[in-house]
Amino acid sequence: MSSQSRLRRLFSPKSVVVIGGGVWCRSVIEQLFKIGYKGKIFPVHPSKKEILGLKYFKDLEDVPIEVDACFVGVNRNITIEVIKKLNDLNAGGAVCFASGFLEAEDNKQGSGELQKSLIEAAGGMPILGPNCYGFINYLDRSVLWPDQHGGKVVDRGVAILTQSSNLAINITMQTRGLPISYIMSVGNQASLGFSEIGMYLLSDLRVTALGLHIEGIGDLRAFEELATKARKLGKSIVVLKVGKSAEARKAAQSHTASMAGDAQGAKSLFKRLGIAEVNRLEVLLDTLKIFHLNGPLFSKDVRSLSCSGGEASLVSDLAQEYGIQFPKLEKENISELRSVLGEMVTLSNPLDYHTYIWGDVEAMASTFIAMMRGHDGITIIIVDFPRDDTCDPSAWNCVIEAAKKAKKVRDKPLALVSTLSENIPEHISFELLESNIITLHGLDTGLAAISASVSNQTLVNPKPIFLSNPTGKSTLVDEYVAKKSLEKCGLNIPKTEKCLLSDALLVSDQIGYPVVLKALGSAHKSEIGEVFLNLQNQDAVKNALQKISKKHVIIEKMIEDAIVELLIGIVHDPAHGLLLTLGAGGILTEILSDTSSLLLPSSEDDVLECFKKLKISKIAKGYRGFSGVDVNQIIDAIMKVQEFVLDSRDKVFEIEINPLIVTSSEVIVADALIRKVT
Repeated sequence: MSSQSRLRRLFSPKSVVVIGGGVWCRSVIEQLFKIGYKGKIFPVHPSKKEILGLKYFKDLEDVPIEVDACFVGVNRNITIEVIKKLNDLNAGGAVCFASGFLEAEDNKQGSGELQKSLIEAAGGMPILGPNCYGFINYLDRSVLWPDQHGGKVVDRGVAILTQSSNLAINITMQTRGLPISYIMSVGNQASLGFSEIGMYLLSDLRVTALGLHIEGIGDLRAFEELATKARKLGKSIVVLKVGKSAEARKAAQSHTASMAGDAQGAKSLFKRLGIAEVNRLEVLLDTLKIFHLNGPLFSKDVRSLSCSGGEASLVSDLAQEYGIQFPKLEKENISELRSVLGEMVTLSNPLDYHTYIWGDVEAMASTFIAMMRGHDGITIIIVDFPRDDTCDPSAWNCVIEAAKKAKKVRDKPLALVSTLSENIPEHISFELLESNIITLHGLDTGLAAISASVSNQTLVNPKPIFLSNPTGKSTLVDEYVAKKSLEKCGLNIPKTEKCLLSDALLVSDQIGYPVVLKALGSAHKSEIGEVFLNLQNQDAVKNALQKISKKHVIIEKMIEDAIVELLIGIVHDPAHGLLLTLGAGGILTEILSDTSSLLLPSSEDDVLECFKKLKISKIAKGYRGFSGVDVNQIIDAIMKVQEFVLDSRDKVFEIEINPLIVTSSEVIVADALIRKVT
């Protein structure tokens, strides 16, 4: 039986077994009744007789038909026995409710071994969890879920996966009018991971988009396959990642490692795969709503309407954080708006159309249509509806009707956005949903969702991510050897010699002043005061030598005509692959914290785009009479560093060039740190 068929048996079962006699198992059966499940339900318990009108079976073998799905609501040790028996009986799959497996490894002896035993017991049978609530399938009225939930049966909608059962419950209680087709709590992902489940859900024609709330990626190759499948199906994925990896910063000996771990690996991964990333749960939901009704947006250009100058100013200010632009109106927009609004209204984008036409549905619709004309991006209408317990909201129906008319005339993305999240009632969201009009709840949240929804498919890198799994044990290569290694792969280094302290004066004379003197044997020579720049003569070298504690030093020619200094670093991020970080170099590294990252391998275009994100990249163009540099030489140097690391495979643990000195004519590796895997 194919993997898809087995998952179909689990997530759209025709027969369900509930094992256990506690309140949680009772709740599963209650939720099956409540949602209108059409299949057969078989409670199993060795001593109980009846529950909610259903007869208990003493043992799994007593169930008269083959089981599609099972909710296992017993303790962790018995769970393993039950899963083994279910697999022997050719069950479709199971939800493992019990906790105390791998998630408790730090405080419960043997919990890691228990999870291994659970996986072995399952064999090829898919299991959800352990340590999870299970799933709700609102499309087929199927639920293995031991608690209340707030969702409704739908014909189509978005699917949501989360590692948190409680967050899953919270999401079902949303009142934003977001149609949810499936929601699942995946727990420890012992058998089924995000990627495998996600691919199954995306294959369902009724699923419009996929939302992920995740802590870790797990199998990167499988995650790449998920992203590829989503692109092929024309469906979008949005992710909220928490607990972002700090592994890449462990045992950090370079600036790169200390800056690159955290969120950078995840951000680079999602961008590379064309997956939208958000940092708040409410933005995840509103982004999913955009994807559900419209798919990805293709521009951050927005046209905005409100009947208040305050709202127009607010949206202008908030939009800056999200890179949203409000392009000027064209002549045809101005002419059309003027004919409706008259001479008293200032025509601009964002537009305050005042209240002159409020209540006139035709005039309001004409205004909305005029703003939408010639615009392929999203148009937003800012409106907050009165609360219906103390106010009469009927006077706001004109906005709804006008928006519907405008959408019929101009079938482009259109959204009603409230300034406060609670000010669009759920019934209005559902009503507008029928007309393919988006509702976004809260101006800041709505703008964040619009920004996240903008397609970055043109930036997708189809090359597989370079996976690495170094042991974590490494040794530091001295700077001289590191620079000579980079020179062999085509990078420029200064005239450099390694020598004993006693030979430093002679070597300095041979290289020619001014020189740089560095101690060997430390990753952070500058911090401990053992790097001396711009030494102009023998006396300067003698004074510097008195301050060095090491036996060996490097003497190199001082580069005096630097225009810009850069940092180039590559680290092994265990969670996401090899991560390349570019940044401001030299003394500006900590001061500016100006960095941009991407995963390897990357193309020259990817690297150029990464470089352009740096604030310091503007210096490279030249400014106020200062000459610029050849950016192509910078990109070429970065590509050679990438090639050096990829050719070394798992031999290079970490590399940092800081600074990479860029002059008007060349690019030079002035300092390099390499750690090799031992």
